[in-house]
Amino acid sequence: MKKNISVITSICLFLFAPIIYAGGSGWTDIVNIAELVPTARHYYELKLQVKENPSDCRNKEWFYQDYSATGSDKMFDTLLKGVTSGFKLRVYVTGRCNLNGYSEITSVSISP
Repeated sequence: MKKNISVITSICLFLFAPIIYAGGSGWTDIVNIAELVPTARHYYELKLQVKENPSDCRNKEWFYQDYSATGSDKMFDTLLKGVTSGFKLRVYVTGRCNLNGYSEITSVSISP
């Protein structure tokens, strides 16, 4: 009986996990930001039309950052500056993917 409960719990955790690890981490290539989307959910989204995304997430051009992550407000400000100024930027992806297949980011680097 305990084994059945463990199996069912494991399956539920796998199916309903909000974050999926897809592998690679590292910096994307440097591009202009295509879209920055503040949301009412627990994260903001951004679209970069990159040629190289080290993560193996399903969607290669969409990224996200959780509002509660340390430094997420500073990263958002940097992304907003990239939108308003036209500066190019790159992001560091962790290899984590959300259910939409977006790559999680933990750093933003802006380039004039």
